[in-house]
Amino acid sequence: QVQLVESGGGSVQAGGSLRLICAASGNTPICMGWFRQAPGKEREGVAAIAGDGTTNYADSVKGRFTISRDNAKNILILQMSSLKPEDSAMYYCAAATRGAGWWWWRFLNNKYDYWGQGTQVTVSS
Repeated sequence: QVQLVESGGGSVQAGGSLRLICAASGNTPICMGWFRQAPGKEREGVAAIAGDGTTNYADSVKGRFTISRDNAKNILILQMSSLKPEDSAMYYCAAATRGAGWWWWRFLNNKYDYWGQGTQVTVSS
């Protein structure tokens, strides 16, 4: 079992920055990711990190968001900069207990085993 708790969301003006934190407890997940869901839209993968530290980003956030993981503290971080109104969404932390084939499922919702409750990010223009 893995428990995930996100924090760090909030309201910011376009061009601003936010740092999301996901605290994990219980078993240590192998791969982790950040997803987001805006009203009326499907949940989409934003950034993912494999067990070996390899990272990958959705095209919409590449160059603006950075995912990192502090294994000693068991936290996942999403540093977001140059935020845009279209980044507004509920952001979710996700954890997977598998690592094989990560590149193929890294942004697939149904391949992650555990989810946090989400933290809201609102970017105003």
